[in-house]
Amino acid sequence: MLYEGALNMTTLLLSLQFDSNAILGAMASLLIGLSLGLIGGGGSILTVPVLVYLFSVDPIQATAYSLFIVGATSTIGAFPKYKQGQVNLKTALIFGAPSIVTVYATRKWILPAIPSQLGQWGELIITKSLLLMLLFALLMVAASFSMIRTQKPLGAHTIKPQSYNYPLIVGEGAVVGLLTGLVGAGGGFLIIPALVLLTGLPMKQAIGTSLVIIAAKSLIGFTGDLTEQTIDWVLLGFVTSIAVVGIIAGNQLSKKIDGNKLKKGFGWFVLVMGIYILVKEGWGAGH
Repeated sequence: MLYEGALNMTTLLLSLQFDSNAILGAMASLLIGLSLGLIGGGGSILTVPVLVYLFSVDPIQATAYSLFIVGATSTIGAFPKYKQGQVNLKTALIFGAPSIVTVYATRKWILPAIPSQLGQWGELIITKSLLLMLLFALLMVAASFSMIRTQKPLGAHTIKPQSYNYPLIVGEGAVVGLLTGLVGAGGGFLIIPALVLLTGLPMKQAIGTSLVIIAAKSLIGFTGDLTEQTIDWVLLGFVTSIAVVGIIAGNQLSKKIDGNKLKKGFGWFVLVMGIYILVKEGWGAGH
């Protein structure tokens, strides 16, 4: 079994020199990890497009693969943050619990219950895959605006006593879990501001704590797919390993580079990608 896995991985690596999409996919996988390490969120929003357009993975399966890739990468990235005292485990548990329950329920029961074809609007046939990709593109656009807009850094200059707005935290956690379950994104761009505003965490702790939350809910959510889909572990291992290299490098670079300075540029990139997906999927499905 181990020999076959190594052989398959070697075959995949050798094929990269002939497949430009795979090379671009490897570079994009590195970017996913780098952005998670540098800015704490936003990188996972690229995982599904990378899998769908560069590795030709079915959109529904791509959302499942994304959960594993993002979860494993965030787990690795959270360790140094924890050692540096930048993870608040109590906050991670309070916010993460409703998110974990919701993402698992979404992957296990809600997503499989959605019909493969939902209807037709003119010439546009609305399938489950199309719905997920359009929803994902809208989420990318929303994430890009949160990164692009100029604002006073949350929690950068004031340290507030920690308090918990439990109803809002539970509600926000459930919403993030639902979105993660549907589209496979970690939702860091939603989690980090919520942790700062709803719990009073300083920004650095919010980033570290968000990685723990993303890791737990993504990996547990992925288990809901294990009995529903056949998993390509070779591809999954390949993309994950590159993303892990990226987040390790990003964690090191974050000590020298202010991630907030990179966030706006990355936001514009995510916006362009979101618009591209909306146009490609909407136009392509209608023609």
